[in-house]
Amino acid sequence: MDVDPKDRRYLSEINVVPLVDVVLVLLIIFMITAPLLYRGIDIELPASEINTIKPTERVVVTVEKDGKVFVDKQRVPPHTLVPFFRSLAQEKPEAAVYLRADQGVPYGVVVTVMDAIKQAGISQLGMVTEPQTKR
Repeated sequence: MDVDPKDRRYLSEINVVPLVDVVLVLLIIFMITAPLLYRGIDIELPASEINTIKPTERVVVTVEKDGKVFVDKQRVPPHTLVPFFRSLAQEKPEAAVYLRADQGVPYGVVVTVMDAIKQAGISQLGMVTEPQTKR
């Protein structure tokens, strides 16, 4: 049985199955890589029931368990804290400083960092804590 070429119908639709496959693979790749893009410094924060942080321009100071001090992921040696915070106060006079310290850090190290911030003339200083879980 011969088919007459005039009676033949051509498929004129776009096959979207490969397009959907590619889009789903890209979606999975972005879902896996997005949480890895912003990786902070791992510390264990103490818990608190009250959170008083308001959204403003902020500078985050992190003190690791071994006493290393970071200002927005930039390591700052302890002997240069006061000059560093003075220049920061001149650049961003309205910025609030949030201090994140590991709960294993000695109290004296935290007080030294807080003292350097206050000596630089920064008046807005907050402590970052983890919310306390209900027991």
